[in-house]
Amino acid sequence: MSYQETIDWLFNQLPMYQNQGKSAYKEDLSNTILLAKYLGNPENKFKSIHVGGTNGKGSCSHMLASILQEAGYKVGLYTSPHLKDYRERIKINGKEISKQFVIEFVKKHKSFFEQNSLSFFEMTVGLAFDYFAKQKVDMVITEVGLGGRLDSTNIILPELSVITNIGFDHVQFLGNTRPKIAFEKAGIIKSNVPVVIGETHEETKPVFDSKATETNSNIFYADHIVSEVFESDLKGSYQQNNIKTVIQSVKVLRGKGFKISQNDLKAGLNKVVKNTGLMGRWQVLGESPKIICDTAHNVEGLSYVMRQLQQESNGQLHIIFGVVNDKNLNDILNVLPEKAMYYLCKPNIQRGLDVYTLSELFIQKGFESQTCNSVKDAFTKAKSKAEKEDVIYIGGSTFVVAEIL
Repeated sequence: MSYQETIDWLFNQLPMYQNQGKSAYKEDLSNTILLAKYLGNPENKFKSIHVGGTNGKGSCSHMLASILQEAGYKVGLYTSPHLKDYRERIKINGKEISKQFVIEFVKKHKSFFEQNSLSFFEMTVGLAFDYFAKQKVDMVITEVGLGGRLDSTNIILPELSVITNIGFDHVQFLGNTRPKIAFEKAGIIKSNVPVVIGETHEETKPVFDSKATETNSNIFYADHIVSEVFESDLKGSYQQNNIKTVIQSVKVLRGKGFKISQNDLKAGLNKVVKNTGLMGRWQVLGESPKIICDTAHNVEGLSYVMRQLQQESNGQLHIIFGVVNDKNLNDILNVLPEKAMYYLCKPNIQRGLDVYTLSELFIQKGFESQTCNSVKDAFTKAKSKAEKEDVIYIGGSTFVVAEIL
C-alpha cells in the first residue's frame, strides 16, 4: 500500500472517535495491553511524561518537548488530533515520523490488527511507542487522547504526570460534573510518580488529593506555587496558565535529575513553534485584515480566546464557526461576542454538526450570521466582506481550523 492508502485504511477500516464519536470509545485497556505485549512492550523502553487535562494539554506537551530539546535531549512527542497530516501525531525533535515507517508498520501488523479489531487510536499508540523505542529517544511527551483512566496511552509508567485543568468536554464519556471528569483524568496518576496540577478548583482538588494519597504521589498545584511567568512564542492569553504548569513540571524534572538550565527553559518557551511545529494556537495567518485561528472548542477554552479576540481590533469582527455534534452549544453561545458577523459551517467529518441546526441556535440568540456550504466557503465569504482594519477569526472546532490550514 502507498502512504495515502495506508492512512485511508487506518481511518476507514475501524471505528475511530474522531469521526464516529461514542461508538469508538473503548471501556477498558485490554486491547492496548494486548497490542503492547505483541510489540514487545515498547512503552517500557523509554522515559515519558504523561499530559492530560481538558484544555492546554497539547500546548503544555509541545512546550515541554521544546524545553527538553533545548536541554539536549532526544524527545519523542505524541499528540492528537492532527491538523493537516497524520504524521503530526508522532514526532522526534520536531520531525514527523517517516511515511515509510508508517507504511511498513501497518503492512507488518495488519493481520493482527484485523484479528483483534483494534481501534484507530490503539493502532496509532502502538505505532508511536514502537517508533520511539526503535529510535531510542531519551524522553517521550505523551498527550492523553480522551479522559485518562481508560485512554490508550495509559499503559506507560511516566517520570511525571501532568493534569492541566478540568472543564466540561466529552461529558458523554467522562461524566457531567467536575469531580466525575477529574476522576477520569486522575487515572493517569501512578504509584510513586509525582503529579503537577495546572489549575486548582475547589470541586476537583479533593479528587486529585485523594488519588495522590492512594498512589503515594507528590502533588504540586502550579497556580499556587509559580509566580513568575516567562515569555513564549505562543501568544494566546490562556497560555499563561500553561506556562505556569510547565515551569512547575520542569522544577519536578530537575528534582529527578534531568539537566534543564534556566536558559533552556526560557529558550524552549520562546521556540515552541520552531522546535515542535505546533499549529493552531492563536496562530496568525494574515494581516490587513488580521486572520487568526485557534483550536479552542469548549466553553473554558473559547471564553479565554473570545476575551482576547475582542481586544484585537476596533473594526468589525468576522467569525468563521463550526462545531461537532457533541457540544453543549447553549453554554458555548453564551461566551461568543454579540457584536460579530458569523459565517457558519459544518466541518467535513461525520461528527460535524449540521449547519442549519447551528444556524437556528444563532438566530434564536439574535446573532448576525449566514450559513455557508463549507469551511472554505465561509473563509472566502469572510475575506470578501472584511475591511483592512477588521479581524477574521476561525474556530469552534479543531476540524474547522484543520480545513483552513
